[in-house]
Amino acid sequence: MISTSGLIKKYGRTLALQGLDINVPEGAVYGFIGRNGAGKTTTLRILAGLLIPDAGRAEVAGRDVLRDPRGVREVVGYMPDFFGVYDDLRVGEYLLFYAAAYGIRGATAQKLRDDLLELVELGHKRDAFVDTLSRGMQQRLCLARSLIHDPKVLLLDEPASGLDPLARVEMREILRELCRLGKTIIISSHILSELADLCTHVGMISEGRLLRQGPLNEMLAGDRVRKFILRSNGPARAAVEVIEGWPGAAVLNAADEQVEFRMSGDAAEVAGLLKGIIGAGAEVVHFAQTEQSLEDTFIQLAREVQEQ
Repeated sequence: MISTSGLIKKYGRTLALQGLDINVPEGAVYGFIGRNGAGKTTTLRILAGLLIPDAGRAEVAGRDVLRDPRGVREVVGYMPDFFGVYDDLRVGEYLLFYAAAYGIRGATAQKLRDDLLELVELGHKRDAFVDTLSRGMQQRLCLARSLIHDPKVLLLDEPASGLDPLARVEMREILRELCRLGKTIIISSHILSELADLCTHVGMISEGRLLRQGPLNEMLAGDRVRKFILRSNGPARAAVEVIEGWPGAAVLNAADEQVEFRMSGDAAEVAGLLKGIIGAGAEVVHFAQTEQSLEDTFIQLAREVQEQ
């Protein structure tokens, strides 16, 4: 549904995108992960037809963003990280205004307004002025605005930015409903724990380059990095010394009787490390692998790039 090939974008001397290649299957919820300044917003603006790349290609639903920008805008709903609302309009008027911009008027526009407000749980605010809405409500209204022309693809740039915990939960439930409706969604975010609960696919970007992408379960099941917790009967100094000297292992946190560490390698290497720890005199009472997170995978990949 979405693909880019060799995408390059420069801002003066700053290279924002360095040959970016991403692929998003139809119906996927694609988590676009990266630090601030990694190139996420630039990519989404190019896909929305709002920014022209310096080189490379990008297609959305089979439409080229350079050759058919109008066609791209017909199939894309874009929700920027910062957006403006018209404070002197009521919520319902706000949506009718954007419906008219897409040529939707009359009874059709009114029904669409009511359906979208129901979807984002703002039906009770239809006659309220936009500037009286909370931050979370304004975010949901902006999402409704991006859906006004029933796009196949949603590009959401930090949709949970600035929201309180309850508002984030509400936004997540709305996005799940959109998934059930068959929308293809890209979500740019640095709140990785929330993406893990929502996304089917993930792409990780650093300094304008794609680190890795694929189905979420494959990303989390990879053996690039795994985390372990070890607890001992007494001080864990001996275990720490062995781990620090073991190839591919690194201590993350160490307390008096507990060590959290990461390591790469297969089961035999893990068993070898444990044998070495016991051989060094540590009285191990607990040793377990913890669940790998998106944060673990992204941090490891980013470190590998920095070390290159």
